[in-house]
Amino acid sequence: MESIKIGDKLEIHSYKHNNKIHRTWDEAVVLDIKEDYIVCGNCKTLVTESDGRRWKTKEPAILYFFKDKWYNVICQLKDKGIYYYCNIASPYIISDNCIKYIDYDLDLRVFPDGAFRILDRDEYKYHKNLMQYGEKIDSITSSELSNLIDLYKKHEGPFKKGLEKYYYSVYLEYTRGIQNVRN
Repeated sequence: MESIKIGDKLEIHSYKHNNKIHRTWDEAVVLDIKEDYIVCGNCKTLVTESDGRRWKTKEPAILYFFKDKWYNVICQLKDKGIYYYCNIASPYIISDNCIKYIDYDLDLRVFPDGAFRILDRDEYKYHKNLMQYGEKIDSITSSELSNLIDLYKKHEGPFKKGLEKYYYSVYLEYTRGIQNVRN
């Protein structure tokens, strides 16, 4: 695994179980490095889909990638409040200046009012059969989805109140510093 430091800019590559690229993000600024996870931030970053479609994110986001958990968490700082989009996914690796993981379809969406919804169950079933996930992957994804929901309900980890504001301020410090260097 490559050595990274706070302030580094990385790309993000999401793959499917068959090792085919699913989606890429052109930028994630490293905001914090912990023993078992990293925190990144981005805003209005270019996203490229596997079919070549391209679009930009609309708001700032704080991203949590875990070394030993089968999920990652995107905290979206929208005008209407804080939303979380949580991917059930393999633990990340860093290679070629990229955060890489396998996306396993299931998602947890958390809304500013505290409600949450599990998304893409049909997509998971379809890909489970198509790509032959197997019982081990099925068991891990189910367990990790439950763990993620528990974490949210307890407001722990990336769901801790105020954490998104702290990391967003760190993100602004780094991006302002980069802009000042460019000018």
